[in-house]
Amino acid sequence: MIESKKLALLRILQILKDKSDADHPLKQEDIAKRLADDYGIEIERKAIGRNISLLREAGYEIESTRNGCYLAERDFEDSELRLLIDGVLSSRHINAKHSKELIEKLCAQSNIYFRSHVKNVYTVHDWNKSDNMSLFYNIDVIDWAIESGKMISFNYNKYGIDKKLHKSSFHKVSPYQLILHNQHYYLMARQEKWGNINYYRLDRITDIAMTDEPLTDIRKVKGYENGINYKEISASMPYMFSDKPEKIVVSCEENMADQIIDWFGFDVRFERKDDGRITATFRASKKAMLYWAMQYACYVEVLSPASLRQEVIDGLNYAAKKYGC
Repeated sequence: MIESKKLALLRILQILKDKSDADHPLKQEDIAKRLADDYGIEIERKAIGRNISLLREAGYEIESTRNGCYLAERDFEDSELRLLIDGVLSSRHINAKHSKELIEKLCAQSNIYFRSHVKNVYTVHDWNKSDNMSLFYNIDVIDWAIESGKMISFNYNKYGIDKKLHKSSFHKVSPYQLILHNQHYYLMARQEKWGNINYYRLDRITDIAMTDEPLTDIRKVKGYENGINYKEISASMPYMFSDKPEKIVVSCEENMADQIIDWFGFDVRFERKDDGRITATFRASKKAMLYWAMQYACYVEVLSPASLRQEVIDGLNYAAKKYGC
């Protein structure tokens, strides 16, 4: 394929992006050979030097050494790309196919040396991934519905013992916000049939559609008259239950403070007790706290509310019976 010499400036930039870095500088004759072999563009060495000068004038940082030149600054550092790639790999809501495509796009932001190293280290199929292919389509529809002020409808699904998604229920909701929490995407929405706020996993949603019906203003929903408190949602609802947060008090050893802050944020009040333990006071979803307290039952004692403490006691007694205790 032979391209016009007018494209030489663009192709030189692409060659520097793709084939050069501080450890792999390119001489002008190397660039000339790439231009000829890859694009069929034949230009003299002086013309390459002029084009590189033009790229520098345009703001590209191209460094020169005795061994050639290279693109010194990119939109993303390799360490930043690794961080983004790790995020894609660890996100269970992104299926293997889309993860692979996203990683390839991220790798394209660096050079061939970065891409070859990444391919040797990461394998998408080694990670637990959703098999729902609709995630990105779901995001597009929800974004458009929120912008348009319209309700959406969809089927909500659960996994069966065959490890496949099966329709569980049909929902018509007023969508308000997409929330990334605990490595999963959730849709915060008002279930129109029951009038309550729910959180739906995006990777469990199929057959989504935007309706012609206007959504219910969030400020008309009880408890959300002042809008959405995102800080409260992220810190006080570790398992994305929809009940309103309330005051929780727990007793534990001091070394549990790190875990409590990790789960519930910095709006926690700690107090040392005479017995060497501490109490932690914070706001959280009561339903979520039941699961959390059971998870940390060996380390944390729920002091209040009394109803939650009793639910934990009942749960532990029920679990003990299962093990013949």
